[in-house]
This record gives sequence, structure tokens and C-alpha cells, in this order.
Amino acid sequence: MLIPATRYRDCEAALRFINDVLNLPAHAVYRDDAGRIQHAQIALGAGLMMFGPPNDGPFDRYMADPGDIGGRETTTIYAVLPDRATLQAHYDRARAAGAEILMPLEDQPYGGANFTLADPEGHIWSFGDYDPRAEA
Repeated sequence: MLIPATRYRDCEAALRFINDVLNLPAHAVYRDDAGRIQHAQIALGAGLMMFGPPNDGPFDRYMADPGDIGGRETTTIYAVLPDRATLQAHYDRARAAGAEILMPLEDQPYGGANFTLADPEGHIWSFGDYDPRAEA
């Protein structure tokens, strides 16, 4: 199993965006004694994505914030949705919430359709109904 992980400067805002705009539920959220998010896990099917705040720990020297590198990413998140109707609903929800759509919902030459957006801190998310694990 592969589980992508990233950092957010404002974990509370990130969690609200992921839950409310991307419609992805929290699998687990761990907070410190002051109530600040230290680690969060987002679930979609059997997959997870994890995030937490920068903490000046040894791993942080390997991480870059999109805002620090010209708004670019070295990797992105692709979320597989079960069908075109669900994909369309996610797209409509993100647009209605004012999400920054980088690439509109379009059919892809390899099958399925997808769209891509940037979250408020510049992390790039793609949603599609193409499942690379499904049999051709």
C-alpha cells in the first residue's frame, strides 16, 4: 500500500477544505494538548492520505511547500471515484465552493475522465473515474 503524505501550514483550514469542498472524510485526527492538529488521515475507499504541520523535525528538511517553490509540486494526489456521476458531483461541488480549478473535467484518451484543482495552500489534487487497478 502506498500512502501519500504532505504538510500544511494551516491544518485546520486544510481539513475543512478537504472535508467540505473535496468531500473526503477524516479517517483520524490527532491533536496536541492545545488542540492543534499534529497528524490527520483522510480516507477514500482503501486509500489514505496523511498530513500534519511543519514542525522543524528532521523529515521537514525534505519537504517543500508549493508556495516556496513557485506554486509547483513534485507529486500530486489522484483520487479514484467510482463513476462519472460521482465525479461530476465532486467537480460541481468544488466549482461551487470557489476552488481553483487547474484543469476542467474532461474525458481522457486513456479512459475515464478527470479534473484537477489546487487547494488553498497550492497542493494539487486530481479526481477521476479512471481506475488504473481495474482490469482493462
